[in-house]
Amino acid sequence: MRYPFIAGNWKMYKTIAEAKAFAETFKKNYQPSDVRVAICAPYLQLPVLVEAFRGTGIGVGAQNVHYEAEGAFTGEISIPMLEEIGVDYCIVGHSERRQYFNESDDTVNRKVKALLKTSIIPIVCVGEDLQQKEAGYEKQLVSEQVKNALHDIPADKAERIVIAYEPVWAIGTGKTATADDANATIKVIRDTMANLYCRNCADNKVRIQYGGSMNTKNVDELMAMPEIDGGLIGGASLKAQDFARVVNFEEK
Repeated sequence: MRYPFIAGNWKMYKTIAEAKAFAETFKKNYQPSDVRVAICAPYLQLPVLVEAFRGTGIGVGAQNVHYEAEGAFTGEISIPMLEEIGVDYCIVGHSERRQYFNESDDTVNRKVKALLKTSIIPIVCVGEDLQQKEAGYEKQLVSEQVKNALHDIPADKAERIVIAYEPVWAIGTGKTATADDANATIKVIRDTMANLYCRNCADNKVRIQYGGSMNTKNVDELMAMPEIDGGLIGGASLKAQDFARVVNFEEK
């Protein structure tokens, strides 16, 4: 069964003290339901959030990880380090990682494979920039990104993956794809999964989020779309009350 899953991505925001304050406020406004919830935070805040959310059902995720378990990789964090903390999820291939840190489809694939050997669930990001969208290339691009990210990954592993469709032109801009457009592109991603694996896996197992400026004003409309299973939330996840409103969206 595809259950809704909404994850906040704090990017490079919030100190440890701010993370603690957010957690306490969010717990007061959070209404437990069948919606899975997580916060993906900077590394230093992860232990604080794991402890703050213990026993609440609210998950904690990292924003990046190295595919090697250890080694001479200055500045990197390994999967065993995240496991030791108690992390539940890890974002892989976010557009900002691809743009600013030259993360490739091959690197994303290696990270996904490494994460799938553990209990940590990968949130794999795909999406087009404005130039690709205007050229009408977005659907072909996201399909290829999915294929590359999941290369040589068997079906029983792939069904654990969360995919986040994030139109790059909508991230942090306040712009968003229309609900119908987002739904149509996510349908392409789901059909790609069906072709790679099976229809049942795509339709009933794999969760696909929308990650292009979902917020308090558009969450209800976006979450009413049949293909959209949740959101990867940036700006609207930084204020506890706003994120609670997104998580507690009104079902139509």
